[in-house]
Amino acid sequence: MRSVFSAELESFNEIESGWRWWVKVWLPAVLAVLVIAIESTGTFSAENTSGWLRPLYEKLFGAISDPGWELLHHYIRKTGHFVGYGAVGFTFLRAWLHTLARRGVATLLAWRVKCTALAILSTLLVASCDEFHQHFLPSRTSSPLDVLLDTAGACTMCMGVWLLCWLGRQACGNTWEGQAP
Repeated sequence: MRSVFSAELESFNEIESGWRWWVKVWLPAVLAVLVIAIESTGTFSAENTSGWLRPLYEKLFGAISDPGWELLHHYIRKTGHFVGYGAVGFTFLRAWLHTLARRGVATLLAWRVKCTALAILSTLLVASCDEFHQHFLPSRTSSPLDVLLDTAGACTMCMGVWLLCWLGRQACGNTWEGQAP
């Protein structure tokens, strides 16, 4: 399977078919969502993660006061949201790029924009479901701000792909905006 992050649409002429293709394309996204579902349980509540993160932190960096740990633990967890959902967004972006490459679009730019929008929307849906689920768990909290943070992680990752893989090629003299699939 060719990389969709650097390839032109014309390189997808020899498209595979069947269930193996679907597994290759969508399994990373399914696994990413499964990780989110596991982390959404009471096992990964703030109280439980603090119990093993704090000793690890103190072993590496030394003792920390209780108020200092609470603040740092909060930032560690929020960074986990941002990075984790960035990875989820990346897997969705990859899957949508492969999937929509089979259908064809007017231009390479339109294909990339549509796939990016779908990846961000898919991540937003997963984040919303995650927070809705946590609302019913007594050991977890639910916040629309977490959905916003999660979606920001996906947006950042998708925009990073745009900058590194696609806009970087344009800066090197390759034009892709007007190309047809």
